[in-house]
This record gives sequence, structure tokens and C-alpha cells, in this order.
Amino acid sequence: MSNVWYHDLLTDTGPIISSRVRLARNIKKYPFRAKISVEQAKYVVEETAAAAPAHFREMNPADYNHIDLSMFQEKHIISREFAKGNVPRGLLLQDNFNASIMVNEEDHIRIQTVSPGDDINASWEMTNAIDDVLEESIDFAFNRDYGYLTACPTNVGTGMRASFMIHLPMLEKTGQLKNLLSEISKRGIAIRGIYGEGSGSMGGIYQISNQMTLGKSERDIIQGLQNVTKEVVEKELDLRNKTLEAHRLDAENNAYRSYGILTHSRKITVKEAMTLLSEVKLGYATQILDLPKPNKSLYQIMMEIQPGHLKRLAGGDLDENSLSVARAEYLRDSFGGEK
Repeated sequence: MSNVWYHDLLTDTGPIISSRVRLARNIKKYPFRAKISVEQAKYVVEETAAAAPAHFREMNPADYNHIDLSMFQEKHIISREFAKGNVPRGLLLQDNFNASIMVNEEDHIRIQTVSPGDDINASWEMTNAIDDVLEESIDFAFNRDYGYLTACPTNVGTGMRASFMIHLPMLEKTGQLKNLLSEISKRGIAIRGIYGEGSGSMGGIYQISNQMTLGKSERDIIQGLQNVTKEVVEKELDLRNKTLEAHRLDAENNAYRSYGILTHSRKITVKEAMTLLSEVKLGYATQILDLPKPNKSLYQIMMEIQPGHLKRLAGGDLDENSLSVARAEYLRDSFGGEK
């Protein structure tokens, strides 16, 4: 599979890295995922593949090993639940990997599209267009009073989860992010780790998304998310400015030291590398780091130093020590550092 992904388009200038819209759908004539038989699951895969837009290509997850599936998960193309699935599953991908359809994850169908930066409206338009094409051939489970019916009650209604991938290093460092969590949850918005529900933060990267879909239109959900995200971004940028005013030398030291370790280390863990990359990303964003940029976006590098990517690059399993060595080499190559 090609290594060109949508992350190649991203820049390192603002807190918002990417925008995503996901729709959950179920086919009316089949039981939900928890009750579906193997034979019925096969039919769901076949019918979804037949109904998908022509520019999508079908992939069979059973043809890929655990390293490939781990890499897909690290790229946010599939979920952990999908990777562990025990019934026939399907994966449909658009050629540029900006859009995907998971079949037989928690719901029969999960449509997902991603756009660079904060252009969540572009993601919604792409997702809606794919949904319309599928609905021409598939009768989705729908109730006049409740909307689209889903395996998890929190998705009933529009079935939509809209989210931003966002870099919040200063809110994280100062502990103010914890104060925000309870505040924004009252407004139906959640902040989760880099891989969504149940995951932790790495490198100051978080997902911010809507929690409920019932009783709101898609446009209402997106607008509400945009409003809260704008407030979070403003708080992050305000903290960055105040830190530079009061502790500029410390901020410069963190950025330059981090850059030096990334370009010269011979072994490095994923946790340390993500922390250092976050400092460098912050250094570029605040323009206090005046050193050559790597040959790809820092967010892409963050994804490609994860275990699945490094193992796939090596062509097989690696132990933790070998991963640390391979990670350091990858980072030196990306930044043009010492060999």
C-alpha cells in the first residue's frame, strides 16, 4: 500500500491538525453487530461494497497481518474494535485515503472522512455525499421519531461524530485542560486522547468531539463543536503568548534541546519522542525555533514513529529495544540529522 496519506498535506502552524466527520449506519434487514451471524455479516460486506461510490476500492482485513492492522489504526483509518473484530469485516478506501468505510465494526457501516486543518465543513460534505450514494441502494435502519438507529444509544439520531485533532501542549502542561473537561462536557462536547475513547494523550494531541447526536441536526452538531473548539484554541494560544512573555528563554531552551535530541539520538521510546516532537511543533508554531523543518509534517512523523509503522517498515516484528533504535534512525532521517 502507498505511504502517501492525507497527513502529508498538513502544516505545523496552528493547533488544529485535522477535521473528521464519521457517520454510523445499520442495514435495516440485518441484526445489529452484536447479534449478527457470520453469514449475515458476509452479506453486509458484499452489499456495502456493491453500493459504495465507484472511486472506493475494497480491502479484506483478513488479508492483512497484525502489523498492517496496527498501522491502519495508528493512521486513524480503522478503530481498535475493528482491528479485533471476529466476524467478516470490510474496509473500503478512497484512493487518496481521505475517506474510508468500515463494515461490521460496532455498527454495520462507519463512514469517515478527514480534511486538513479546521475545514470540518469539507469533511461533512464528503461524508454526506458518500452516505447519499450508499442510501440509493441500501435501506438503513431509521425511525421517524429517533432518526438513524445505532448499536450505541449515544449515536442514535444523526449517527454523526464530528471531531478535530488538536495540539494542546500548554493547556496540558499547566493542568488547565482538566478544568476544561467538566466545563465543556456540560455542552455536549468531549476531549479524548489521540486515539479517541479510552486512549491517552501523546505529544499533547487530543480529539475534541460531540457526545450526543439525538435531537440535533448535522449542522447544529458541527456549529456547536466549532464554537467550543474556538474557545479551547483561544485559551491555548493565550497561554502560549503568556508563556513566551514570562518565560521565553525556557521555551526556547525546551524547543532547541528537543530538536537536538531528535536529530542525534540513537535510541528513543515512543513516549519520549512524542513529547519532544510536541515541543518542536510548539517551537515552530510560536516562531521561536529557527532551524530547518523536517521533510514531512510533524503530525505525520508522530504517526509514523508508532510501533505498527516501524514494524511494517522493517518488514516484521521488532522487540522494544529494536523499535527504539529504528525510531531514532527514522527521526534522524526525517530531520536530516546525523546518520
